[in-house]
Amino acid sequence: MPVATYRLVALDCPDPRALAGFYQAVLGGEVRRGSDRWYELHVPGGARIAFQRAADHRPPEWPGGDHDSQQAHLDFEVDDIDRAQEKLLALGAAPLDLDDRGGERDFRVYADPAGHPFCLCRA
Repeated sequence: MPVATYRLVALDCPDPRALAGFYQAVLGGEVRRGSDRWYELHVPGGARIAFQRAADHRPPEWPGGDHDSQQAHLDFEVDDIDRAQEKLLALGAAPLDLDDRGGERDFRVYADPAGHPFCLCRA
């Protein structure tokens, strides 16, 4: 028997409303405000992502350093990775690892507008 039930993933950021809007444009769903410091995105299918204001937020450095630690990241599955990438870049995502293997890879890593890494993965 499990100890707990999954609730949500929460991301610290400087502007929770804006970051919730970014992920809403990526995944769809409904943004709900809990307070000035807390917004939640309820995505189709029932999952939730929360965004919490952190005045001193510093995004992870990836790639970089000796360990290339992302600390934590989100994975999103897409049918057409090139088309999805175009849309993400237009929304304000930044590529973190587009290299000479580009189209051959099964995933690509990006940063959201607050600097959190996330991946597009081929379906």
